[in-house]
Amino acid sequence: MQSRTLEGVWPVPGQGLDQPAESVDSPVRSAGRSARAVRRAEGLGPLPALQRVLYRSAKQDPTRRFHAVFDKVARSDVMWQAWVDVYSNRGAPGVDGVSVSDIAADGASGVRAFLDALADDLRRGAYRPRPLRRVHIPKPGQPGKTRPLGIPTVADRVVMAAAKLVLEPIFEADFLPVSYGFRPKRSAQQAVEVIRVEANRGREWVLDGDVTDCFGSIDHEALMARVAARVSDRQMLKLIRAWLRAGVLENGVFTDTTSGTPQGSPISPLLANVALSVLDEDWRDHSGRLGVLVRYADDFVVLCPTKARAEAARDRVITVLAGLGLRLHPDKTKIVHLAGGAQGFDFLGFHHHKVESWKRPGRYYLQRWPSDRAMASIRAKVRDRTGRRFVGRSIESIVADLNPVLRGWANYFRWGNSARKFTTIDRYVNERLAIFASIKHGLRGRNWATRFTYAWYHSLGVYQLSGRVRYRPAHA
Repeated sequence: MQSRTLEGVWPVPGQGLDQPAESVDSPVRSAGRSARAVRRAEGLGPLPALQRVLYRSAKQDPTRRFHAVFDKVARSDVMWQAWVDVYSNRGAPGVDGVSVSDIAADGASGVRAFLDALADDLRRGAYRPRPLRRVHIPKPGQPGKTRPLGIPTVADRVVMAAAKLVLEPIFEADFLPVSYGFRPKRSAQQAVEVIRVEANRGREWVLDGDVTDCFGSIDHEALMARVAARVSDRQMLKLIRAWLRAGVLENGVFTDTTSGTPQGSPISPLLANVALSVLDEDWRDHSGRLGVLVRYADDFVVLCPTKARAEAARDRVITVLAGLGLRLHPDKTKIVHLAGGAQGFDFLGFHHHKVESWKRPGRYYLQRWPSDRAMASIRAKVRDRTGRRFVGRSIESIVADLNPVLRGWANYFRWGNSARKFTTIDRYVNERLAIFASIKHGLRGRNWATRFTYAWYHSLGVYQLSGRVRYRPAHA
């Protein structure tokens, strides 16, 4: 995890900010090696060396409880990397109205003062998290539906990111291979590739699970028990509990939070994985005979050889999740049968469906392509960026706004059987730009078959999705 330089914001070497506040030669040791020894032997920086030692210590002793981790959160190198992560993600301001741009406006000196004050509050025990600012964002591909997010203040986000940097290596040592979401060197592409392989091996009954309001419903006591199994530092436990109980501010009304994790915060995915890892462990120890579990945060599927096992898997998941205060959505959770291309299911943005082989008639293999919701989502983004309200702008600037959106979407969905869907999106972008150009020039109709043709569209430098598909497995 190397630091990324931010021009004018990230401290430069020689200004006194490139050394940690405390020595890396801390009591945290692994196999008799300190962080300083690891740093020298493996050529790592102070923070990666600390994380390496924490991971190795946790991996070496699965029963070890870490009693001195809170002090690492306020270390200068940890705080600096946390600031870089928060700054890179930008994000909206919290209840105090302060944004990352406001803090960065004074350059390195402003960031230095902000981080020093925050670290001092942590050391003195004066730090108190502010309530979350509640916002509702549209769900991609689901018009009229929104997802509630709680936005912490920038100061809270930095401390959460710092705590994540320290805690993640400890819990990562325990997480199992069936979990792919929000983990280093793990990806959604790896998860869907496991699904393809297992389905082609004959596991054609799929439990497609949907957890109802997972981030907002996790029982605090159950979550803290999972955290306390690895961390005994009372200050760190108190800090996490304070975030869980920070409350929400919406339209001037404060509401206590009695369950759930602060969705939208840097540490929320880690806490959710800590809680839901109980499902992974149950599958390893007791329920693996039912089928293969593939989990990405709160989204999961179980691939089973028979319908009876899929139903048993559903019952077992219900029992395990109940211990966390969670339940499966009765309408969205379903069991599908893949054999012969009879049914398919959506998972991680892809639609998974068995298709008959043209080389070997009668043989069906699992393929995946962008789901209807994913297609609706990218269309909505293209439509929004080519609307009438932008008619005063040049078409070159419109294309410049479109290209990053198209590139990002294509980079995710190119790992699969997405060629036809990519061609469909290319045609849609061509049509939308033709409509935009017609409006801009006062022409009637779309004119994309006569004046604003494919040759014109290609000359604009629009990012082309066609030809971008990759059929080999993707790495994290």
